[in-house]
Amino acid sequence: MRLLIIEDEHKLADHLQKGLSEQNYEVTVARDGLSGRRMALAGGHDLIILDVMLPGLDGFGILAEVRQAGNTPVLMLTARDKVEDRVRGLEGGADDYLVKPFAFSELLARVHALLRRGRSHEATLLKLADLELDVVRRKAHRGGTRLDLTAKEYVLLSLMLRRQGEVVSRATLAEQVWDMHFDSDTNVIEVAVRRLRAKLDDPFEVKLLHTVRGQGYVLRRGNA
Repeated sequence: MRLLIIEDEHKLADHLQKGLSEQNYEVTVARDGLSGRRMALAGGHDLIILDVMLPGLDGFGILAEVRQAGNTPVLMLTARDKVEDRVRGLEGGADDYLVKPFAFSELLARVHALLRRGRSHEATLLKLADLELDVVRRKAHRGGTRLDLTAKEYVLLSLMLRRQGEVVSRATLAEQVWDMHFDSDTNVIEVAVRRLRAKLDDPFEVKLLHTVRGQGYVLRRGNA
């Protein structure tokens, strides 16, 4: 499997290249946006690991051109703490993202999951049962009814849909949606999930968002 890393931080890029090569991946590195775009559009990669902040051309610009060219899975890396940046990446067609700093083991798990899952034929439309989320128009519907989501609810639902069937821990949600380390004394995650569930599940007979006691949450049809 061939991976392309587009990352201008030399130490991080070298670390990722070494670690992924040791996992028997064929790894190529681009250290700026322009060369990254050229290499990405040349094709032949099974997955692109793409930093947001790059010299020459940022990650969003590269992502847009990659999506015009095809459906190569993209894992975005970002140090930014704004929810809007996550939304922009998901709207642009990114398959997943990690917030710096991150553990290599988590990146490796995401790479494995993306390569295993592959991209759907409808990359801009995420579906589960009668739930649909259009990542281009940033609109969600269930049973034909529009769901009025806040920015954080959109990111939360997008993350859960992309990892549907998997139990997502509170720690992961804290990092991915709120850019914070999980604190067992805070109920911000429970409150957010409860508000999303009120829009997503309460008006409908079949429930999709489930709590897995002691582990986290899972989005799937049927009981968790």
